[in-house]
Amino acid sequence: MSRSHKKHVAAAVTACLGALAYTVSKVDLARDGELGMPGFPAPTEAYAAVADVETAQLANAALGLLMAVVALLLVRLPRTPLVRWPALLVSWAGIAMVGAGVLGFGARAAGLAPSLGAAPPHMPTALTALLVGAVWVTAWAIAAVSATRSRRRLCPADADPPVPVAGHRGGGRSPGPGLAPRPPRR
Repeated sequence: MSRSHKKHVAAAVTACLGALAYTVSKVDLARDGELGMPGFPAPTEAYAAVADVETAQLANAALGLLMAVVALLLVRLPRTPLVRWPALLVSWAGIAMVGAGVLGFGARAAGLAPSLGAAPPHMPTALTALLVGAVWVTAWAIAAVSATRSRRRLCPADADPPVPVAGHRGGGRSPGPGLAPRPPRR
């Protein structure tokens, strides 16, 4: 297994673990009947907008499980575009949502966004949640970029057809007009 493939797998597994941490935190908050995130309790007026706190948090936990599965799919995306493209699109949408959440909660913790709620009452828990979120979104982005790039390299159906090179002998694939063949990978 190449070094880049090891990094890709590690990033996808880390993203999956981040989504599972989110899932567990949402189940815990549902059990306690609380809105918000660990370290970031929701304002009391938010409870008036939610009919059933437990159901809402369990729905968030289900979304966390979906994100974990999608992140794990990035380890080895199927060749079929019917699975590959939706998995990549869902990944990028998830990366954007989680990234926005980390930035928003970070701004709240720093006191830069009082409209998002008061500063966290227990800062170590809040900072831990922010760290987990930042690692999660970073790993997921690395895995998504790597999965996109690796598919371009590995899928011969997506590649341009070989073009003969003047003076080149042999039956192998040509990298393009006027270019010498690539040396074999180690």
